[in-house]
Amino acid sequence: MRARTGDRIVIEPAGLNGRRRVGIVTGVGHADGHPPFRVHWLDNGHTTLLFPGAGAHIEPRGGGDDDHANGRDPRPVDR
Repeated sequence: MRARTGDRIVIEPAGLNGRRRVGIVTGVGHADGHPPFRVHWLDNGHTTLLFPGAGAHIEPRGGGDDDHANGRDPRPVDR
């Protein structure tokens, strides 16, 4: 999973009693966009460091369906 600053991260509930959480990525741990992510949560205003699990997905800042939204990063990686 990759993200950029400004993307939304959504965590879907794991069970019937869970709740969906939505946050804004305010920082990315690696230059290539991989976690950990610094996330500002919209439900409580807290900021946490997150290593997303299986129930998480990224919604790109622009909201469009592009390579970034599909988990592919169109940016070149310097080696």
